[in-house]
Amino acid sequence: MKTIELSNAKIAVEPIYATKVLDENTILVFLHEALGSIQQWKSFPQDLCNALQLNGIVYEREGYGNSSPLKKQRDEHYLHDYALRELPELLEKILSPEKKVVLVGHSDGGTIALLFAAKFPQKVKAIVSMAAHVIVEKETLEGIEPAIQAFEAGKLDGLRRFHGEKTDDLFYAWAHTWNLPAFKTWNICKDIHGVVAPAIILQGKNDQYGTARQVELIAESIAGESTTMLLEQCGHIPHLEQGTRVISEISRWYSAI
Repeated sequence: MKTIELSNAKIAVEPIYATKVLDENTILVFLHEALGSIQQWKSFPQDLCNALQLNGIVYEREGYGNSSPLKKQRDEHYLHDYALRELPELLEKILSPEKKVVLVGHSDGGTIALLFAAKFPQKVKAIVSMAAHVIVEKETLEGIEPAIQAFEAGKLDGLRRFHGEKTDDLFYAWAHTWNLPAFKTWNICKDIHGVVAPAIILQGKNDQYGTARQVELIAESIAGESTTMLLEQCGHIPHLEQGTRVISEISRWYSAI
């Protein structure tokens, strides 16, 4: 793991090297969930890089893991900030101009992938979106309340292993922001019209934070060709709950684009 100095934050980055590489100019970029980190991906980044025969990078956004703490209070634009400010600066620092990226985003990371791809289409070869949100549903907000109760009861203390002293600030930045009045009408469908890269859009049928409407809206809103998939007996974390199948489906899709 190494640290990249950006204008407003230090960002922890870990390179992933595939056992065999077919295309040195295409890099997988893994974008974690709302409470995620490099370690919480487990073996998925390495496994997917090996399957697609591409190198990759995993990084932690500002406020997460080994990156700098959050410096300001979040608002309803925080995902745009990560997608349109932090990520472009990071990629400019670590990738040469000729390289293109395959964005692999989970939850918040999936939303960030879509927003980035719409703004910087020339940089993006393809998108893997897992459990991303483009609107706020009642299921989203209903899923947050039990998480708050669990956190305050100490049942999510395992997060401290990944985020240390940042854990409380990070958790409430997520939980409180999605409950802001301004977030109730949050909708980024128009913001992702500029996505021209092919995308595979995955979501578990039992996702506690969103319904199949999220998948439908993403497919309807982007300009690029989309492949959608709702996974049976799967919740909010497809790459960990059904990792073997997810890698197989992504590999099949990627080989066909």
